Amino acid sequence: MTIQAVRLNHAVLFVADVERSIAFYQAAFGAEIVAREPRANAAFLRMPRSGNHHDLGLFGVGAQAPRRPGAIGLYHLAWQVDTIEDLEQARMTLAELGAYSGESSHGATKSVYAKDPDGNEFEVMWMLPKEHWGDYENAAPVERLDLGSEVDRWAGVRTASELIPLEA
Repeated sequence: MTIQAVRLNHAVLFVADVERSIAFYQAAFGAEIVAREPRANAAFLRMPRSGNHHDLGLFGVGAQAPRRPGAIGLYHLAWQVDTIEDLEQARMTLAELGAYSGESSHGATKSVYAKDPDGNEFEVMWMLPKEHWGDYENAAPVERLDLGSEVDRWAGVRTASELIPLEA
């Protein structure tokens, strides 16, 4: 019998400087600290609209040589946003932080990419409504993203479920 998981619940990263990483994730995502574990030099963060206990754990291990790109290990994390406008805002925020590294259309998802202060890559993505996946239901191409056209087409369409409602 297989494990009946429903989704990935959280990620934990080893970072050089916990406070620097906390500041980055607060500036990028508005993350809040929900817990600290001083014995492990760790902090646990929650995204503002998450109903989860924590979405990201940060464990400080001190300065180390970064893992070379393409080495065995985690490639990136992906944070989902609710609207295509949220994705457009994410691109601007990440560029302002000097973290933005690229963008792609993967058919059913539209993505921008960035790196945190330790070089951990992450994706911020928006998913098309499921009824519009079409040929992309079983495909994941890497194509050029025309975010302006996507905003024009999908403005106001919410696709993330089980979110804490926006404050009015």
